[in-house]
Amino acid sequence: MYDGLMPELPEVQTTVNGLRETVIGRKIVDVWSSYDSAYFKGSETIKDPAYFRRFKKQALGRKIVAVERRAKNVLIELDGGLTILVHMKMTGHLLYGKYRFATKADIKTDPKMVKDPWIAVEPEGLRDPFNRHVRFMLSFDNGRFLALSDMRKFAKVTMLTTAKAKQSEHLSGIGPEPLEKAFTFEKFQERLLLRPRGKVKQVIMDQAIVAGIGNIYADESLWRAGIHPAERVENVPSKKFRELFAAIKKVLSGGIDLGGSSVSDYRNIHGEMGTSQEKHHAYRRTGEKCDRRGCNGTIRRIVIGARGTHYCDKHQKLIKN
Repeated sequence: MYDGLMPELPEVQTTVNGLRETVIGRKIVDVWSSYDSAYFKGSETIKDPAYFRRFKKQALGRKIVAVERRAKNVLIELDGGLTILVHMKMTGHLLYGKYRFATKADIKTDPKMVKDPWIAVEPEGLRDPFNRHVRFMLSFDNGRFLALSDMRKFAKVTMLTTAKAKQSEHLSGIGPEPLEKAFTFEKFQERLLLRPRGKVKQVIMDQAIVAGIGNIYADESLWRAGIHPAERVENVPSKKFRELFAAIKKVLSGGIDLGGSSVSDYRNIHGEMGTSQEKHHAYRRTGEKCDRRGCNGTIRRIVIGARGTHYCDKHQKLIKN
């Protein structure tokens, strides 16, 4: 059982926004990776050394022309019709700045550098201990680097054909983007009712139903809408559906404005923490008094679908058991 700390839509969008300001137009002059897993042998990811060699050959000499987000995936488009997909998973985050590779003298001083050989030079934020687990690195023509710090080695990096990226196994089957204008209330209700007997929290977190929502923003959206996370979708009144629709858009947009939640590993591309966690009303506030106006409830924690789940015991009551 865990509370789920994977970067969600606001964190991924914050990363994308930062990359758009720093790496577009840059040429890739080198590619490095320490991923090497027998479990991923034969996979279409850089964790397979044979695939990484092909990946590196494809990436070298290409310029970055665009950076986009699809659900929780970062899509780095290169010239020549190729796109690097990065899914940061639980502990991964992308970092941009100046690095140097550890020397023998560095390793003698700190033997841990054998496993984490990249040393951050600037900006200062990159020196945060949460940023030291670099597993993948792109080197650019301006002397700067794009690093993937991934302590638990869960992240995914692969190369896609740009024209077919959205139809690839990595992106096909993902639901609509909740912040797009085309995502109307009617579409939202239609998507959730595909799983009428599902618990509402699990349904809004299902990437095949709606893209990008994870544990943190599900708890916060349901708190704002006043819906118990274990309520069945079919039991949610139409008025509450509308409140949840509005809450999701507000919570996700607010998360982006605040640079994402850094309750654990997540950092922006400069190695800095987001501040969205300072505005949480439910997530990880177990035992605290609910701060909803006029509510004297207490934030409780239960487990739904193996995820730690936080809700108010007063204004988020189950309609039906």
